[in-house]
Amino acid sequence: MSDQPVSPTPEAGPRFRLPSAYTILFALIVLMALATWLIPAGAYDLDPDGAPIPGTYHEVEGDPARILTDSLTAPINGLYGIEDDKGNISYYNSGVLFGAIDVALFIIIIGGFLGVTMRTGAIQNGIGSLVARLRGRERWMIPILMMVFALGGSTYGMAEESLAFYSLVIAVMIAAGYDAMTGAAVVLLGCGIGTLGSTINPFATGIASGFAGINISDGLLSRLIILVVGLAIGIFFVMRYAERVRRDPTRSVVHEMKEANEGHFAVQQDDAGASGMSGREKWILITFGLAFGLMMYGVIPWQDMGIGLPTLWWWFPEMTALFILFSVIIGLIARMSETELTDSFVAGARDLLGVALIIGIARGITVVMNNGGVTDTVLNWAEQAVEGLGSVGFAVVAFLLFLPLSFLIPSSSGLATVAMPIMAPLAAFVGVQADLVVTAFQSANGLMNLFIPTSAVVMGGLAIARVPYGTYLRWVWPLLAMLGALVIVVLGIGALAS
Repeated sequence: MSDQPVSPTPEAGPRFRLPSAYTILFALIVLMALATWLIPAGAYDLDPDGAPIPGTYHEVEGDPARILTDSLTAPINGLYGIEDDKGNISYYNSGVLFGAIDVALFIIIIGGFLGVTMRTGAIQNGIGSLVARLRGRERWMIPILMMVFALGGSTYGMAEESLAFYSLVIAVMIAAGYDAMTGAAVVLLGCGIGTLGSTINPFATGIASGFAGINISDGLLSRLIILVVGLAIGIFFVMRYAERVRRDPTRSVVHEMKEANEGHFAVQQDDAGASGMSGREKWILITFGLAFGLMMYGVIPWQDMGIGLPTLWWWFPEMTALFILFSVIIGLIARMSETELTDSFVAGARDLLGVALIIGIARGITVVMNNGGVTDTVLNWAEQAVEGLGSVGFAVVAFLLFLPLSFLIPSSSGLATVAMPIMAPLAAFVGVQADLVVTAFQSANGLMNLFIPTSAVVMGGLAIARVPYGTYLRWVWPLLAMLGALVIVVLGIGALAS
């Protein structure tokens, strides 16, 4: 769940903090409402599928927003606004759903599903059991654990949940002769690189694909390449550092805290993996993985790919129902009482309610732009800006553009909701497939969330590990540069092949 809006862990002394994602997005709504009075309204001619035709932009009569009323109702329209045959969006219209209520509900249900699964302790004990089995072979624990955490990041956006594992992993790493940075990197970079190379992560890939009008399976090969190669680079980076520290502890970037860290983390060391895994917990983990496997099967258009498997044509409603079902199944396997199951589900859903609200607020920006007639004008400006870049240039520029946007809006779902309605049609103008824009978005967002101070996973994980933020930045920047270069290469090759 990589995109919960959170605040950075405070350090000693006053420091500047960015406003929350809610404030930033609502401010953008107001600014866009003001902009409808300044930006000329315009429109593209549409093809039979309803997509804008490049080169057909023309100005039309504008309908500027009512600053107060339209700004306040924008999030409501962003959730369940209806688009009529004239392109106007309102919750009183008759027509086609424009709001993102289907996405928001899916996020809430996913939260409930994760809440039930985490309540069973199966995921926590599975990691603890793996740590216990590898004791004495800690060197191999680094790649194995990073792969496990990356799998969680790639499939369901494992992020905040990983904070529970820092103390456990760091304790074992320090006992093996490594340092706190090694333990923190195993968890932080494992989950983070998995999110950067998201395959079926519903919070990044799923939402972005939905707003781009493509299937979640589109572009899967490019994302798998980024995941596998990026994870290999990350594992090599961490293992090389860990081996240097084991041979010469003075080369640790937190060497001055060595004795303090050994004393601090030794308290939890004896508990690492002591509980093991029960057979019931193993079945829960299998069922947990099966849920995501079925989701992936349901959304892949096997028929269009020429593969002789039944195509289910699932999207958010069916996926939402699937995770309701598997929440109940996991609760039954865990022998939860009715009260425990519902309480766990509601608590998990509550954890992601903020994400669902962000989706509505972010979608409200697009509502104001559409109703004011300026969406196609902005699209036309962007079309002119990338004119002559070619497909490769556009793919790279899109990735570079998403980097600062991810700093301002670290929520992957919020950024996808704001950017995809603009960037996906723009990609079609220069002959780039929309799935490459999704890959550029999620890779940029994943890369930024490996180090930005607005991420509670970064700041919280480093606080648990007792690693200063500045020290981490100086240590990790070469890896960030390598991962960024990898994404640019994959996007360039994908653009050439499209």
